Amino acid sequence: MQVKPAIALGQWITERADRAPQRKALTFQERTWTYGEFVDEIDRLAAVLRQGGIGRGDRVGFLAFNHPLFLVTLFATSRLGAIFVPLNFRLTGAELEFIINDAGVHTLIVGSEHQAVIDPVRQGLGCKRFYGFGSEAAAWPDVRPAMEETAPLREAAELAEDDIAILMYTSGTTGRPKGSMMTCGNIWWNNVNELLALDIMSNDVLLTYAPLFHVGGLNVLTLSCLLKGVHVVLHPTFDPARVIADVGRYKVNLMFAVPAMLLFISQHPDFDKADMSTVRSVMVGGAPCPEALLRLFNERGIAVNQGYGLTETAAMACFLTPEWCWEKMGSVGKPPILTRMRLVDAGGKPITEPHVRGEVCVRGMNVTLGYWNRPDATRDAIDDDGWFRTGDIGYMDEDGFYTICDRVKDMVISGGENVYPAEVESVLYEHPAIAEVAVVGQPDEKWGETVVAVVALKPGAKLELEELQAFASARLARYKVPRVLHLVSALPRNPTGKVLKYQLRDQIGRQTEPGPAQTAEKV
Repeated sequence: MQVKPAIALGQWITERADRAPQRKALTFQERTWTYGEFVDEIDRLAAVLRQGGIGRGDRVGFLAFNHPLFLVTLFATSRLGAIFVPLNFRLTGAELEFIINDAGVHTLIVGSEHQAVIDPVRQGLGCKRFYGFGSEAAAWPDVRPAMEETAPLREAAELAEDDIAILMYTSGTTGRPKGSMMTCGNIWWNNVNELLALDIMSNDVLLTYAPLFHVGGLNVLTLSCLLKGVHVVLHPTFDPARVIADVGRYKVNLMFAVPAMLLFISQHPDFDKADMSTVRSVMVGGAPCPEALLRLFNERGIAVNQGYGLTETAAMACFLTPEWCWEKMGSVGKPPILTRMRLVDAGGKPITEPHVRGEVCVRGMNVTLGYWNRPDATRDAIDDDGWFRTGDIGYMDEDGFYTICDRVKDMVISGGENVYPAEVESVLYEHPAIAEVAVVGQPDEKWGETVVAVVALKPGAKLELEELQAFASARLARYKVPRVLHLVSALPRNPTGKVLKYQLRDQIGRQTEPGPAQTAEKV
């Protein structure tokens, strides 16, 4: 008789706790749970959910800032064979209403800070049960007393690799968000990929502050570290000062960040004098990381390892190991052992020549089954051989190392030349006056598009277009040098730190300038 491995979330967390129940699992706001205590919480919530009608295939939604109950709900849902739906806590009620109904959420758990967002649309939701938690949860049925009064559920549903575990909705920055179907196998093999690629030790401490509703916050390090038995310190939101303080307090070894987070940490007044000697590795993903920022952290003895992935790849699609950090600076490395990557041209033909740009495609056991109730979108994204088209532009060097240049839709075509904003941004970030920069295209009657730099300055700094152009011209071809400069107080970003370039393009396209503009003719 063949024995199925315990790869489902609701199974392996119990296996982990059974082997070391006394180990520290999770710390949040001064309280620490051991793995044994953590699994007891999971089993109690699983019993509450089952009594409330949750069974195999049902959807359980969760809306709150980072909180231990997020992870408890994720694992408890899996124990019942149900599907977890993490919700973006920055969305409006109308946006959440669409996602909750699109997913067909049966039971919705909402933290007290976000109940006011749901209340106006609650009557339009198809949910059968609502639970709250937090200091003001009395307005909703509080899930915590129910957990305390319910005997824990000790058995877990047996699930196959292709059973859906999580519906994680894409950001929806252009059009309606889509629910990426993340299976038990996707999550398991992503964990294995990470554990094979990264030097994670069971006595490590991981600091998690990226939002857990996002694939980076949840699937980059957090779940793989729990599988390994690591102590996870969880922050409700990202606060640079608190990150710096808790690195020293808990002797943190591992972190995940998007480049914007590293930027804000490095700009905090406490950064220069902070003791960050225990930090062995920071995984960076979500956007290209400026070289200047990489060097700044490396000078502090912190290996900043660039990774690349998407919601649809359950996170990890490519990784630059520490020994290549300097020689292959700017690269995202090679795919992990269980994943394959290739480039294709506009016609879908594979590109094998080095330094030729093409669309990045990924195949592996970590790649999504597709989009929830979106068969057309699934067919457009995944071909018959299982290759997922990412929409990202990249190239491969002679040694097989990949570099991600930009999004297909973000590329600027000026005078027939392709301009990749990330390349320009990497150069501009080194200007001493610039705190943040985004490069977008602006329609131009003569050149098709012209290169626009949208810049937030450091406090007290000043910058003129001519100075910026002189600085950039030393390292960029003339057609890549910005011809328009907009100054803004801050760049618009989504909750994971990605710059919302579509907002900048829309503002420029409507001739509603995001800030003071300086322009120059094409040269």
